[in-house]
Amino acid sequence: MTNRQLIALGTASQAPTRKRNHNGYALRWDDRLLLFDPGEGTQRQFTHAGVAAARVTDICITHFHGDHCLGLPGIVQRLSGDKVTREVPIYHPADGAHFLERLQFASAYEAVTPFVHKPLSSNGEAGPLGASVLIAQQLDHRITTYGYRVQEPDRVGFDADALEAAGVSGPDVGVLQQAGQIVIDGHTITIEQVSRPVAGQSMALVMDTRWCEGALALAEGVDMLVCESTFLESEAHLAEQYAHLTARQAGRIAREAGAKLLVLTHFSARYPTTEPFVAEANLEFDNVIAVKDFDRVNVPKRS
Repeated sequence: MTNRQLIALGTASQAPTRKRNHNGYALRWDDRLLLFDPGEGTQRQFTHAGVAAARVTDICITHFHGDHCLGLPGIVQRLSGDKVTREVPIYHPADGAHFLERLQFASAYEAVTPFVHKPLSSNGEAGPLGASVLIAQQLDHRITTYGYRVQEPDRVGFDADALEAAGVSGPDVGVLQQAGQIVIDGHTITIEQVSRPVAGQSMALVMDTRWCEGALALAEGVDMLVCESTFLESEAHLAEQYAHLTARQAGRIAREAGAKLLVLTHFSARYPTTEPFVAEANLEFDNVIAVKDFDRVNVPKRS
C-alpha cells in the first residue's frame, strides 16, 4: 500500500448533494495525515472512508467560505474528544483569524488538543512536514485564498546504467553510498559519476480561484494537481463572476504547468455527472480523473 495517497472526503462546491458532501480532502504523506478544507460533515466522512480523524497531523484552510471550513468545529472537538495531545498546526489566511477563532470555539467542549494557528500573509514555505515542506501561494478568489503544495526535497539517485558501466554492483553500491567513492579494479569511482538528480515527489491543491499565476506556480511540474472545476465552459461567465475555474481552465493549468496527473473536484450541484468535466479538461490535458466522495488516488511515483 502506498504511503502517499489522496482521499476525497467531499467533492461538492457551495451546495452539497445527495451523493456529494461539502469539500474535504485527506492526504496521506509518509507518517502524516493532512486535512484540507473540512466542510460540513467532514467528521462523518472520515468514518465512512475508514480513516481515523484522530490521525490528522496538519490542517490547511484555503479560505473561509463555509463549504471549505464549516466542518472544522467537529474536527477540533473530535481530536480533543479522542485525547490527542500533540500539537496540530492549522494553516489559514491571516486576515481570517477571527473566523478561525470562532470555528475552533463554536460550542462548549473540553479543549485537549493544542491547535497552533499558522496565519499566512505571503507566498512561500509555510511549514515543515517531516522531511517534506508545505508551500502556500495566494490565489484569486473573492476573499483571501491560498493554495497549497506538499513538496519532497530533491535527492540524488543512482543511475543503473552508469553503475553497470563502472562495474559497481551488489554490496559495493552500499559502500559507495556510504563512503562517496570506491576503488574498482584500480579505478576510483565517485558517487557523482554514477548518480543523477531526482526531483522530489509533489502534490498541489488549487481550490476556489480564477485563472491566475498563483495556480500555475503551485502546479509547476507537480505529480498530482487537485484542482477545483466548479463549472463547465457553457457557464464560463459564472466562473468569472464567482471567481472559479472551468474544467477546461483546470486542464490548461495542468498542461501549461507540466503536471503529471489532474484530479478534478469541487463540482457545482447543477451538474448531474462529471463525464463532461473530464471531456472538457481532456481538450487541454490527457491525464485527467474526476473524483467522487471516498475515492482514493495514489500520488504518482517519480520515474
